[in-house]
Amino acid sequence: MSADTERRISSLSLLGIWFGAAISIAEILTGALLAPLGLATGIATILIGHLIGACILFPAGIIGARRNMTSMESTRLSFGVYGSCGFSLLNIIQLLGWTAIMIASGSKIFDEATSLLFGYSNQTLWSIGIGLFICIWVVVGLKNLSKINAVVVSLLFLFCILLGFVIFRSGTPLNESPAGSMRFGGGVELSVVMCLSWLPLIADYTRSARRETAGTAISVLGYCVGSTFMFIIGLGAALFTETSDIGRILTAAGFGIPALFIVFFSTITTTFLDVYSAGVSCTNIRRHANERTAAVLVCIAGVFLAISVSMDRFENFLYFIGSVFAPLYAVLFTDYFILHRTGSPQRTFDLQNSLLWLVGFALYRLLLPHNTPVGTTTLVIILTGAICILFRKGEALWYSRKMK
Repeated sequence: MSADTERRISSLSLLGIWFGAAISIAEILTGALLAPLGLATGIATILIGHLIGACILFPAGIIGARRNMTSMESTRLSFGVYGSCGFSLLNIIQLLGWTAIMIASGSKIFDEATSLLFGYSNQTLWSIGIGLFICIWVVVGLKNLSKINAVVVSLLFLFCILLGFVIFRSGTPLNESPAGSMRFGGGVELSVVMCLSWLPLIADYTRSARRETAGTAISVLGYCVGSTFMFIIGLGAALFTETSDIGRILTAAGFGIPALFIVFFSTITTTFLDVYSAGVSCTNIRRHANERTAAVLVCIAGVFLAISVSMDRFENFLYFIGSVFAPLYAVLFTDYFILHRTGSPQRTFDLQNSLLWLVGFALYRLLLPHNTPVGTTTLVIILTGAICILFRKGEALWYSRKMK
């Protein structure tokens, strides 16, 4: 799909794509992790985290829209070709991880639902089936799928409203929040990091926006509103029903076949973006690689991992994403929006910015155990950006004195 063809994607189509990305089992499961905070505090962390996440997602999307660059191509502006290829490889790895996690969690819940409804269990078969439909989504393409995707997302939204109604009408929340070590800052961070996981993807789609600013804004709004809604469903499920097992909640409420629809297609609409963007990242490493072929291969690998590898430590996986991509985009945003220092995309390598990213990575790992009201990501982005500005100002001062 050429860039010129992709540019005809409307804001409404982008809204459907990104709202569909948010209707995800992973969002529900992450929201359930906030249960130790209680209902009111949990919702507060969700709202604050997604507001911060929107403020981070928008500039990443607008760079791609203005420069007609994919997410990983845009990192060439600050890190050069080799630096961008390195981050593309890390992005492919995290997207492969997401693909496996989504397929594994979706097939597990789907299997539990079919066991309750029909007495039939075969999680491996459901993993393969989900992977097959994702591959079909990839081969058919974004533009050709826009109408089908809109219908699927609309039905998912309707069913999820019903799901929320089922959960929150089930009674009063637990008198005592479930035991856990979650703190306010940690809750904010989980919400921010879930948004942050889409940073290396968003420009892959906003570069195609018919209207740059409106298309980017509607993409960010669609995802953050949808994600907030799903987080609250997950939190409510943990507090009101004492479980985040959405398949059991739906089937127990008598939803039956709609329960299977929600689980199956929500997994597909979200994971499609992961595998497609992994394919796009491959083309940043090898220019003549075929996006769709690479995406299908990533999907197949994701199915294999989902079947053969245990998918625990989900929370740690999210924090790993934050430690890599928060300082990366802090450097890029500072260069592009504040210092107006954007080198040629054909430049080989920027050692200084790569070292600044490494400083930001270390900062994230050091600050992660500490509780701050805005979480770790926001603090790391601010601190890394400030270090970039001080470094460049000091560099300019040193050169000016050397020239005298």
